[in-house]
Amino acid sequence: MPAYHSSLMIPETRLVGNMALLPLKTQFKGPARGDGIESDIIDEAIYYFKANVFFKNYEIKNEADRTLIYVTLYISECLKRLQKCSSRSQGEKEMYTLGITNFPIPGEPGFPLNAMYVKPANKQEEETMRAYLQQIRQETGLRLCERVFDPQTDKPSKWWVCFVKKQFMNKSLSAPGQ
Repeated sequence: MPAYHSSLMIPETRLVGNMALLPLKTQFKGPARGDGIESDIIDEAIYYFKANVFFKNYEIKNEADRTLIYVTLYISECLKRLQKCSSRSQGEKEMYTLGITNFPIPGEPGFPLNAMYVKPANKQEEETMRAYLQQIRQETGLRLCERVFDPQTDKPSKWWVCFVKKQFMNKSLSAPGQ
C-alpha cells in the first residue's frame, strides 16, 4: 500500500526553497492566508497522519509533499508533549510554547531533513520560510488539541497517544533524547 500524498499542489503555488507555501485556515499571522478555503495542508496531514506514520520511506511527488512531511513530523513532536498533559488547557499551553520556540529550518544545522529540502536562496526567503513554519506549528498544535483531547474526560485520547513511539521516515524534528 502506498503512502498518502498531498493533493493541494496547484501550478501557481508559491515556493520557498523547494517547499510549497500553501494557504492555511488560520488565526495566526504569517505569510499564508487561506480565506475561504475548505481544507488545508494541516487538515490533510492530521487526516493522513495515522496511516502515513507507519512508512519508513516516502516518495516525494511534488513540493506540497515536503510541506506534508514537515507537518507530519511536527504532529509526532506534538503528541510526545501532549501525552504528558493532564488537561486540554495544559495541552494548549504546551502547544503554544512548542510552536513559538526557536527551531531550525532547512539548510541550518540541526534540521533533520536537509537532504530533501533546499536551503532558502536569500535572507528574505529564509524569513518567509521561518514565519510560514511557525504559522504551521502554531495552527497544527491548536487543531491537534481539538482532536487529541476527549471532551468528556479532558484527557488525551489513547487512540492518538498510541502513535507517540512511531517515527515517520525514521526521523524526528527534535534532537535525540528529547
